[in-house]
Amino acid sequence: MTNPFSLQGETALVTGGGSGLGLGIATSFVQAGARVVLVGRRTEVLKAAVQQLGDTASFETHDVTQLDRASDLVKRVTDRVGRISLLVNNAGNHLKKPAVDTTPAEFNSLLQTHVSAAFSLTQAVLPDMMQQRHGSILFIASMASLFGIPLIAGYAAAKSAHLGLVRTLAVEVSPHGVRVNAIAPGWIDSAMMRTALDTDPERSRKVLGRTTMNCFGTAEDIGLAATDLCSPAARFVTGVVLPVDGGVSIGF
Repeated sequence: MTNPFSLQGETALVTGGGSGLGLGIATSFVQAGARVVLVGRRTEVLKAAVQQLGDTASFETHDVTQLDRASDLVKRVTDRVGRISLLVNNAGNHLKKPAVDTTPAEFNSLLQTHVSAAFSLTQAVLPDMMQQRHGSILFIASMASLFGIPLIAGYAAAKSAHLGLVRTLAVEVSPHGVRVNAIAPGWIDSAMMRTALDTDPERSRKVLGRTTMNCFGTAEDIGLAATDLCSPAARFVTGVVLPVDGGVSIGF
C-alpha cells in the first residue's frame, strides 16, 4: 500500500453534494482519486459543482426524501459509473424554532430528510457492498448529536438518531466487510451556519467562546476527515463518531 489515504478505484455517492459540507467532502474524495457522484435537487448547483470538480465527478438530480426511489437512484449510478463503494449521507435541512412552536409536520420533515432518507439509501447500497465485502458508509452527524442546543429540537433528534444507526449498522455489517462511521462537525463556515448565527450575535460569540481553537472550521476540514475515515488508513475503524470541531466537545 503506497498511499493508505488513497481512494483510487472507489466510487462515492455524496448526498447534498452540490454545496457546503457535501462539496467539501466531494472535493477531498476527488483529490484522493475517487470517482464521485453528487446527489441533490438543484440541477444547476450540481452542474456548477461538477465543473469545479473535474472529469471524475458527475451528478444525479434526485430528492432523497422520495424513499421509494432510493433503489432506482443506486441502479442508475451503478449502471452509469460502476459499483458504489462509498456512501456519504450528508443531505439535510434545518429549522431554528422553539420546541413549543415546532409543528409535527416540521419535526417529521427533519426526520424524513436526515434519518429516513439516509436509511433508505444505506439499505439500497448495502447488498452489493456486502456481496463484494467492501464498502464504507459515512453519516454526517452534528454537535447536536452530542449535547443540548436550544431551538433545534427536530434537528437534534434527527442527528442523534444517526448515532444509533451508525452503531447498529456497524455491528450488523462490519463482519461483511462494510464499515459504518460518522463525523460530527463543529461550527463550520457554511450557508447553513450563517443562517443560524448571523441573526444571533450572542450565540455566535458563545460558539466561538467554547471552541478551543477559537475559530470556525471549513468544509475542507470535514472533507479531509471524511477521506481519512473512508480510506484504507481507517480499515480497522467502524462504529465511531468523530468530532471535527476545533475542541468544542471537549472545551469548557
